[in-house]
Amino acid sequence: MTAVNAVEAVFRIESARIIAGVARIVRDVGIAEELAQDALVAALEQWPESGVPDRPGAWLMATAKHRAIDLVRRKETYARKLAEVGRALEDVPPPGGDGTDAMDAVDDPDSIDDDLLRLIFTACHPVLSTEARIALTLRLLGGLTTEEIARAFLTAEPTVAQRIVRAKRALAKAGVPFEVPYGSDRAARLGSVLEVIYLVFNEGYSATTGDDWLRPALCEDALRLARVLAGLMPEEPEVHGLVALLEIQASRTAARTGPEGEPVLLADQNRTTWNRMLIGRGLTALERANALGAAPGPYALQAAIAACHAAAVRYEDTDWPTIATLYGRLAAITPSPVVELNRAVAVAMAEGPAAGLALADALAGEPALRNYHLLPSVRGDLLARLGRTAEARTEFDRAATLTRNERERGLLRARAHQLEDERPAVQRRDRRD
Repeated sequence: MTAVNAVEAVFRIESARIIAGVARIVRDVGIAEELAQDALVAALEQWPESGVPDRPGAWLMATAKHRAIDLVRRKETYARKLAEVGRALEDVPPPGGDGTDAMDAVDDPDSIDDDLLRLIFTACHPVLSTEARIALTLRLLGGLTTEEIARAFLTAEPTVAQRIVRAKRALAKAGVPFEVPYGSDRAARLGSVLEVIYLVFNEGYSATTGDDWLRPALCEDALRLARVLAGLMPEEPEVHGLVALLEIQASRTAARTGPEGEPVLLADQNRTTWNRMLIGRGLTALERANALGAAPGPYALQAAIAACHAAAVRYEDTDWPTIATLYGRLAAITPSPVVELNRAVAVAMAEGPAAGLALADALAGEPALRNYHLLPSVRGDLLARLGRTAEARTEFDRAATLTRNERERGLLRARAHQLEDERPAVQRRDRRD
């Protein structure tokens, strides 16, 4: 590996820790990212000549922190800033040769973990829009470039760049403190953090737009962030619940697409290809969530549902009554038309398609589901099971027009055509006439 490649690889791994460590000094994530980039440039200039340091991550951290100190000194009197941030500056001695003399001071795992936690809560602050939180989190904590984020979400690169810039400005303008909130504020803010990670994973798991059904890299980024958060907040049951959910969902990735990238429904998946290691990790995380004693939250309940699917050797073995009950509990604590639609599917499997269709039909007037393609898709499936073929075909056609994912559109159209082919020949001839 060349020095340039080493710089790029180390920075990709360590960028979040560096930004977090510097942000504790400058109290501004935008400036912290710029200083981290300055350290990257310094490494690109020096490492090809001096060689890659034994501890390259610590070298980058030391360099970035020293630049932060220089910036603070230029903006305010050094003594006043020292009083404000305390030992955050005192612990960083002047840099020497390759930065090794400063490494012990900047390589304290405990303080770095605290800084990462502060960075997560800052990037996911509710003052930002959901889109901005996602973009900023992937940029600062996921280490993704603007181009990579734009490609992952099929968004124009300038749009993503503007979101990130505006997000940094919004945080600075609102005076968002670089800290981990406590008490009731912490619970509210944690919900925002978990939501961002969950949305990133979902976009990778079932892409809303584009030609691909899956974007595995986004799933991997979300799962990595969830694991980091669980390590930083081991006493939060919902953090473990989210990890459990994502681990178990990710275990099915290989089975969710066919040879040509087409979607494979849960009932048709080859369960021998499900990743048992990820399932085991998910079940362990779910046990940790339950062991903390709190009533299961929405992520823990969804993880319990995913665990029911993981326990079934065959689709026919699925414990649908338990899943229906879990969806009922989920709907009770987080009322949502989407949760009710999922409950309708589970009830249909447990009690029959007529029972499920009644629940789905009750959602027809929900504004949030007016253009949601899964409502007609679910109704189409239930109508087909009841033998109401023409109505089912209409629902699948409508669902195909609503989805923005090409792979999913192809699947829905195929299901509509399958119902067309199953009609008696005389009915097909009459329609052609």
